[in-house]
This record gives sequence, structure tokens and C-alpha cells, in this order.
Amino acid sequence: MKRSGLADTARRLPDLRSLGERLARSGLHLRGSFDFEPDEPASTTQAGDIAKSVVLIGNSGGGFWPHFRRWRGNQPTELQNPLDTWSRTVIEEAAAGQNATFVSPSDRPFMPFQQWAMRAEGLKPSPLGILMHPEWGLWHAYRGALLFDQPLGLTGPDEIPHLCETCIEKPCLRACPVEAYSAAAFEYQRCLGHVRGSSGGSCRSRGCLDRNACPYGTEYRYPADMQAFIMRAYAGLDR
Repeated sequence: MKRSGLADTARRLPDLRSLGERLARSGLHLRGSFDFEPDEPASTTQAGDIAKSVVLIGNSGGGFWPHFRRWRGNQPTELQNPLDTWSRTVIEEAAAGQNATFVSPSDRPFMPFQQWAMRAEGLKPSPLGILMHPEWGLWHAYRGALLFDQPLGLTGPDEIPHLCETCIEKPCLRACPVEAYSAAAFEYQRCLGHVRGSSGGSCRSRGCLDRNACPYGTEYRYPADMQAFIMRAYAGLDR
């Protein structure tokens, strides 16, 4: 017997509570969502339909790190982009049956993740470019997003405090040994050259010194081995 359109729509609505519970088992969680406006540049789902809504997924602090390390220990040593691969695996498994399309921040063509995040969670960029969260500070990230072919009836939050506006000292702009960050720009090549060079050992082992200098959300600071992994991946060094 053919289902009615109403019954079929009800069947296909995503169960965000179940999705969040599944993600939590791997240290990830739902980060925010919203419905696209009709006149926005279109993103498409895996089936080729125009996406009507997006749900962002990521981490706060290093809660996912032990789960990733256990998984990584069972993978080939030469595996490329292991954190992206793990994130895709975890999120797609958690979203099975939700009629969703997974997209990664590293997928090409690049999706506007930062713009999505600012809209979904009301966050604003720090002087380092990383979005500042009122609780987690700079210690969070987006590991992927799910696109849906129907609106979810969700909107972003009201305006929230931006901690960088009240931070007078701006220690995040004074810790880098090569002054790669400034209020005007990020000197990418200068940073990369230092991290890869003979004097960059502290950055390679401890992570970005400017990021670590931020006084907010320090209880969520990533563990040292996670910071080292991220920095070495950023610099294209062996993992």
C-alpha cells in the first residue's frame, strides 16, 4: 500500500536527538543548524536535490581524541588525512538512515563552514581567525555537516557575547615567536616556515602558542599530543 505524502514526510524527518546520542559515543556533538533561505547559493544533497537545511557537527575540547586514537591504532600507518577519514566515518555511521548528505570542511569545492557556523551558533572570529565560543574559547572545531533536502524549522541563536571585544590585552597576538598573527593579517608562509624549521620545536610539540595564550576556555584546551598532531598535520610533517 502506497504511503501518503504526509506519512512519507514524517518518516523522513531526521531524528536529531538520536543523531546527537550516537555522535556523543565518539566525543562529537551537534553544533548548530539552520534552514537555508530560498535565494541563497544552492548546496546539493547526494541525491542531487537542493539542500534546504544544514546541521553542523564538531567537538568542544578534546573529548573525541581518545576515540580517534583508538581508531587510528587499527589503521594503516600510511593513511592520509586520518582525522578527516575518522570524522567522515563516525558522522556517516551516526547519520545512517537520516536521509542526509555528509560534507567535510576539507571537501572540494569548499563549503562555507565558517559562515555556516557564525550563522548557526552566533559566533564571531577571534584575532586568530578561529571562531570564539563564549564557553569553549578557541578549543572547538567543526568536523563535518549534514545537508537535508527539507527544512527543519530551525534558526540560529540570538546575538551572544563576543569575548574578544572585551579582551584588552590580546595575549593571542603576542605569543608567536615570529609574529605571524597581527590585527591586520595572518602571515601564513612565515608561520609555516617557522613550524617546519629548526626553531619551531616548541610549536610542533605544544601547538600554536598564540592560541594557547588566549585566556578563555582554558579548561577545554586540547591535550598536548592532540595539539602536536594538529600542528604537524598543518605543517605537512609526518604523523
